[in-house]
Amino acid sequence: MKTSLLAIALLSALALAACSPSTDTDTAADTTAMTDDATMPPVTEPAAEPLVGDAASGDVVDNAINSPDHTTLVAAIKAADLVDTLKGAGPFTVFAPTNAAFDALPSGTVDTLLQPENKGDLTQILTYHVVPGSLDAATLTEQIQAGNGSTTLTTVEGGTLTVKADANGVTVTDAKGNVANVTTADLMASNGVIHVVDKVLMP
Repeated sequence: MKTSLLAIALLSALALAACSPSTDTDTAADTTAMTDDATMPPVTEPAAEPLVGDAASGDVVDNAINSPDHTTLVAAIKAADLVDTLKGAGPFTVFAPTNAAFDALPSGTVDTLLQPENKGDLTQILTYHVVPGSLDAATLTEQIQAGNGSTTLTTVEGGTLTVKADANGVTVTDAKGNVANVTTADLMASNGVIHVVDKVLMP
């Protein structure tokens, strides 16, 4: 019985976090519905603008470029010369920090990381947000269930991330103990899947 309840809770948590891009005409209605729904988990900031793109042709980089809320991430990917890598066959699972997540870093951090002499550090941070394979919400749910409430993912950078789910939503914890919330899940691309997070993860 406890196992069944846990499975239901985990599936509900990831289902609440997961949403697909919508048209402009649907945005207002969707926002009203989410606000009125007492079962929705609390969020610490407004939901990120959805990444957009044609899953049949748009890769994870194209989807990021098409998102007005991920311009800093795109600039960082370009500065680290990771565009071609992330346009590769993959598949990749990308935890994509919003502009607000980068803005929350100590003053001057982003400008410093974007300098050519810090390309190595920037590359390390960005690849820490990428996990090999296409891990959608359903797959993560299965792994979290199997791990009794959490699952550990090994990133392209070589470090690990811990993903958990409960009635309040889905979180990703980095090596330094920082906890990011998944604000939008299952944004599918031609070479993987993107989950939007509200903090920059640090290896």
